[in-house]
Parts: sequence; C-alpha cells; structure tokens
Amino acid sequence: MNCCAILSAGSSRKPSGVRTVNNGPHPQPPRRWRQTAGWIVPSGILALLPKCPACIVAYFAIAGGIGISLSTAVYLRMALVVLCVGLLLYFAARWARRQFTARLIPEPEAPKCPSTKILSSPP
Repeated sequence: MNCCAILSAGSSRKPSGVRTVNNGPHPQPPRRWRQTAGWIVPSGILALLPKCPACIVAYFAIAGGIGISLSTAVYLRMALVVLCVGLLLYFAARWARRQFTARLIPEPEAPKCPSTKILSSPP
C-alpha cells in the first residue's frame, strides 16, 4: 500500500489484488486472440495464396462451384496481396507506435504524504 492509504484498526478488509500502474492488468484473452489473429490471418493468406491465376480459378471451381476468368483471378490475387500487405503494415505500425510511446511515458511517482495515520474505528 502507498503512504496515503488510511487504515482503520481492526478492519477485516483485505487488499483487492488490483495491479498497480507499473504492473497493469493484462489484456483479456479474447482481446489477445484478436490481436494474434490480426497477424496470423493475413500472414496465412499470403503464405497459402497460389502464385498462378489458373490455380485460383481451379480453387474457385472446386470450392465454390463457380467459374471465374483468368483476368478476374489476376485482379483478385493482386487485391488479396495488397490487402494482406496493407494489414500487416498497419499492425506493424500500431505495434511500433505502442512500443515507442510506452518508452516515452515516464513512470508515475508514488504520492508523497506528510504522515500516515492509523485511525481507530468509531465506537
């Protein structure tokens, strides 16, 4: 506890276990999963994206039962590449900004109190 905490004598209260500012709360699991998926999904698409437009046409025919032209497949592939690279650049910039700003923000100092008093409970 810091020096400004006022304790009452005979109190049965226990500390809440809340983390301090320096040891702040960790992100909730769904938030961490979304952050991780933000990196994994575009990377996986780029890794699994076929290089030839004919393969994209074949995948559409097999998976969706629809046929697309080779020129459409070329544009679709380029659009996916641009989208995935753009997302990865966005996530990298966001991560770098957080790292940079975390180093610039000074750690808060503990409050300075003239004295700490222990108060007795009312009669």
